[in-house]
Amino acid sequence: MSVTRVAIAGLGSIGRVLARRLADGIPGLALACAAARDHAKAQAWLEAEKIVCPLVELGTFPQHADLAIECAPASVFEQICRPMLEAGKQVMVLSAGALLPRPELIELAKARGGQIIVPTGALLGLDAVTAAAEGRIHSVRMITRKPPGGLVGAPYLEANGISLEGLNGPKRVFSGTARDGAAGFPANVNVAAALSLAGIGPDRTMMEIWADPTIDRNCHSIEVDSDSARFTLAIENIPSENPKTGRITALSVVAALRKLHSPLSVGT
Repeated sequence: MSVTRVAIAGLGSIGRVLARRLADGIPGLALACAAARDHAKAQAWLEAEKIVCPLVELGTFPQHADLAIECAPASVFEQICRPMLEAGKQVMVLSAGALLPRPELIELAKARGGQIIVPTGALLGLDAVTAAAEGRIHSVRMITRKPPGGLVGAPYLEANGISLEGLNGPKRVFSGTARDGAAGFPANVNVAAALSLAGIGPDRTMMEIWADPTIDRNCHSIEVDSDSARFTLAIENIPSENPKTGRITALSVVAALRKLHSPLSVGT
């Protein structure tokens, strides 16, 4: 079996799960390197976990790896993706919202023979959406509900002076397109960006975001109407140690990695 060398960009709540899983062993994959904003902290964690993994600069990923996994702040999205794509390699991105304003990266992947992979992440049903998109999708609507702590600091809230302090009931904080939602809540609704890429695009995918103090999970519901099916999907994700991210997000990446070399691949 050929081995895919994997680089991890970011050793936060998601990157650490991936590093542990890759270090424990996934057939056909090898942990090649990682990059982290706080080098000393990352090195201390790797040593404590007894994980052998060199820490390198983002720009050197193509020298070490065949596939880079982006699980870092969206501000360094291009620094992770562009070098790998220019080298004709693969990038698995979790900050799907950062991909929407950068269609040139998709063109770069096409020109150089690289590939951008967007895993399911905290969502579900993307297989059904991509299948429906082979026909005609009439509409896609998504509603996201999160505990207020999972939305604090979002640029849209700060720009519009929306406070979440002292909420005693659900409050709708955004209604609009997936493109605007992803831009205004870059750390919160990458799921909406992934949904729009799978279906009818970020300008026709509509969404609402609610801050809800009555829940302790990140909840997403989707309604799709197409010429092949009409379906509703709902999921309640348990937050990870980072309240903006669900635990299932990292596991979704692990599942996507396994499919790269699995003799049985289930799902579209």
